[in-house]
This record gives sequence, C-alpha cells and structure tokens, in this order.
Amino acid sequence: MEITILKQGDVLIATMQGALPDVDILRLRAALLQQAVRCRSRGVIVDVTSMDVMDSFASHILQDIAYTIRLRGAETVIVGVQPDVAFAMVQLGLRLENVATALDLEEGMAYLSRKFKTAR
Repeated sequence: MEITILKQGDVLIATMQGALPDVDILRLRAALLQQAVRCRSRGVIVDVTSMDVMDSFASHILQDIAYTIRLRGAETVIVGVQPDVAFAMVQLGLRLENVATALDLEEGMAYLSRKFKTAR
C-alpha cells in the first residue's frame, strides 16, 4: 500500500483507506512522524472516513500518533469516524483519550486553525 500524506500549509493530512492490515498502519505511523519532523508541521489530520471498522490495534496506533505528535509540539485531529464505527468502539471499550476528533476534514482544519491562533 502506498501511503499518501498531503501537506496543506503547516498541516499534514493522511487518509486511511479502509481497514488496513496492521503492518500498513505501522507504516502510516512511521511515515506521518517522519513527515511531521521533516516539514516542521504544527498539525496532523488523520482522516478515517473510509474505515468501516476500527479494531483495538488501529485505535491504539492512532492514539500513539497523537501523543507523539503532541510531544513534538503539534496537534493531531482524527476526522471522519463513522457513526457505526464510533458505536462499535464504545461497545468494545476502545478509546481515543485526549485525542481531538472532528466530523470531517473541514472541521478538523477549523479546529487546528483555532488552536494555532491561541498558541500565538
């Protein structure tokens, strides 16, 4: 799988393409962290809109991404969690604690924009 990470200003945008095998999720994490350092990104958006299932490994890696990015001084937003996926995650006890979420890419960008303004 090729991992596409787009740069929009000082924000990186990565889209998870459906349910990914664990090895691809690990590759996504490594690529995102490498790009965030190289581009000196202030924000990262991970779009999970096309995921129709999220297992404990994927949610754990998303949380790892957010915490690692935060240690670098940037913010992560997970966008596009589908209602059925959110319900299943709650039922399974999966959590994205202290990780910002938004309905879609537009709201994720707006969230980061507000965070950038308060940080100045």
